[in-house]
Amino acid sequence: MEEKSCFRTSIGGQAVIEGVMMRNDSATTGIDKFSLAVRKSDGEIELEVWENSKPKRWYRRTPFVRGIFNFISMLRVGYKTLMRSADLAGFEEEPSAFEKRLQEKLGDKFSTLFNAVVLVLGLLLAVGLFMVLPASVSYLLKGVIHSIMLLTILEGVLKIAIFICYLAAVSHMQEIKRVFQYHGAEHKTIFCYEHGEELTVENVKKYPRFHPRCGTSFLLIVLVLSIIVFSVITWNSLPVRIALKLLLLPVVVGISYEVIKFAGRHDNLFTRIISKPGLWLQRFTTNEPDDSQIEVGIAAMKAVIPESRADAEY
Repeated sequence: MEEKSCFRTSIGGQAVIEGVMMRNDSATTGIDKFSLAVRKSDGEIELEVWENSKPKRWYRRTPFVRGIFNFISMLRVGYKTLMRSADLAGFEEEPSAFEKRLQEKLGDKFSTLFNAVVLVLGLLLAVGLFMVLPASVSYLLKGVIHSIMLLTILEGVLKIAIFICYLAAVSHMQEIKRVFQYHGAEHKTIFCYEHGEELTVENVKKYPRFHPRCGTSFLLIVLVLSIIVFSVITWNSLPVRIALKLLLLPVVVGISYEVIKFAGRHDNLFTRIISKPGLWLQRFTTNEPDDSQIEVGIAAMKAVIPESRADAEY
């Protein structure tokens, strides 16, 4: 590769249903710009673009604090674009009788309430799988394992094992395979832009589908750092331990954000070491895209590229 590869862009994205969302959160312009490109059932690419030019507050700029709010923002935007992509792609299912009754009673509020319930249930499932279950299993082994450090390590290993098994399982679902192909298209398109090449299908195809700033890598860093942070929490009471872990979760997210940000800005032995596990894990969460999927990634990318390259620096 040419030395152009030293360029790091602030542009990132997310794979959605039959499409890609891209975001340029420019630190120089103060404009947070989003695009959503979706391949519709008729083969056409639908592109939607919107931006937020509100001034950034101190908590969006302060290290170890900004990561918490940026993570929440990405969850909100990610869920919104995922639901919107399903509409654009034509993935509408016939509502059940129960849903129809609720829709009649709630009217326009039904969609907002339904999405909120789905989001809350998803978060509860995540907490149950990656926090409550490993802690409960480890707590039951207190009578056998008397070392607090070993219990903490066991809990962390269980979390990571559940995470890997979950990704491996969902990666075999046909619908998810296509989403992971768009995930690959997103990464390859970003790499092409970072290398200063024209965004064409042939150019994008040359680049790897594994990117160090991927959300998969971020989640793995969260799990690893949680082992260290949660090691100070008591094992005397399981409910107290789980409650304290929930309270300390923002601390873990804030530290993890700074780690992934540092790895995205630098290329040295240290950053390559901490990025390697996440890049390996992306073998589950990304697939090689076809030409039509790369076209969608390019459409989303072009919509958020600023006039000045400096406005997209990481």
